[in-house]
Amino acid sequence: MIAHVSTRGGAGRRSFEEVLLAGLAEDGGLFLPESWPRFSREALAAMQGLSYAETACRILLPFVEDCFEAAELGELCETAYAGFDHAATAPLVQIAADDWLLELFHGPTLAFKDFALQLLGLMFERVLARRGRRITIVGATSGDTGSAAIHAVAGRANMAIVVLHPHERVSAVQRRQMTTVEAGNVFNIAVRGTFDDCQALVKAMFADTAFRREFDLAAINSINWARILAQTVYYVFAALRLGGLERPPVFAVPTGNFGDVYAGYVAHRIGLPIRRLVVATNRNDILARFFATGVYRAGEVVPTVTPSMDIQVASNFERLLFALEGGDGARVRTKLEEFARSGMLTVDSAELAALAELFLAGRATEEETRAAIRAVWVESGRVVDPHTAVGVHVGRRLRRPGEGPLVCLATAHPAKFPETVAEATGRQEALPPRLGDLMRRQERFAVLDADPAAIQGFIRERLGRR
Repeated sequence: MIAHVSTRGGAGRRSFEEVLLAGLAEDGGLFLPESWPRFSREALAAMQGLSYAETACRILLPFVEDCFEAAELGELCETAYAGFDHAATAPLVQIAADDWLLELFHGPTLAFKDFALQLLGLMFERVLARRGRRITIVGATSGDTGSAAIHAVAGRANMAIVVLHPHERVSAVQRRQMTTVEAGNVFNIAVRGTFDDCQALVKAMFADTAFRREFDLAAINSINWARILAQTVYYVFAALRLGGLERPPVFAVPTGNFGDVYAGYVAHRIGLPIRRLVVATNRNDILARFFATGVYRAGEVVPTVTPSMDIQVASNFERLLFALEGGDGARVRTKLEEFARSGMLTVDSAELAALAELFLAGRATEEETRAAIRAVWVESGRVVDPHTAVGVHVGRRLRRPGEGPLVCLATAHPAKFPETVAEATGRQEALPPRLGDLMRRQERFAVLDADPAAIQGFIRERLGRR
């Protein structure tokens, strides 16, 4: 059994099942495995030709075997990915000689978050049923996580979900995918503020021990280790299909909260050959600046055409910091306390040099983002969403001679961002037929201030005092 520990060192050793249900550690840290399983080249090669669900079962089993046996995990994986619209689940599409898109938007909400959350919803339901327990899932979203989480748990037994999104800072399609779901266990809150405000409110609820226990809070966004783990699979799946054991790919990852690119780091840790992970940000470039300077300094959130990346405090950066500090939770806690006081933390030159062996980072302006959408359209006839375009632009700019193939994670369907796509290509992208009436469906959400008391009061009113 692999035990899990908090990045801040104060939560003891936990099983996968405990980590799945808890999400955030009691000391405010994020859970990680105490040790990493390692897949040999032979074990990875044996996965070539497997379906996506079969690959997921192979990769996840060493992490979760204290909670799910192989047959049960295989059943959950098959069910999670059965409803995806493409036979390959995560198809690779060539857009240039050695440039590829990894299309991660064929799930129910047209975004990469479906890969983890469809599986997590099933895992939650299975574990809660055998424990006879009920939970309240709370999460913050900058756009796609909320809808993917809601669609994963809507109508499922023994759980309710409350999702916070920044008011008027997500696209209309993103908002409606959350607020038009008709299920009695789904609640949406539009917060007057930024995504960082939403994220801080969620962390405050988890830090309030009495409230956390009263509603048995659980997390389903990327602070939940199980979600990062599930996203690791598509790196392995894509690399194997491009001959990745012999030609390790460069993955370009549009990045806001650092969760998706950290999943790539996990794939690297467990044995997948990866040439480079390109951290691609928009003008909210705290991560790009960090990888260039070793200084992690928060700024003001700037609204852009890539709203899911409009983030200045990347939650999953803490997991990378834990590795940099040699797994010393006390040192991580000290650095984060300093960051809370001053808005800045630093790593030394040796740590930065170690990161540079795997990571490169850069940013794209909105003009560069639109230009990348246009370039991909002209070159290949494929239309990409603006977040994907950030990855394409930065990945192409930073890929070094002789490196490749370049795999750009296509994180959302272009129809989710119709205005920006139309500005760049002159064409309108239609939603899939199953979502054709989305803009006519009735919405249900509350608009509240970024005030912990107001948020907790809403939850008590809707869910009842426990």
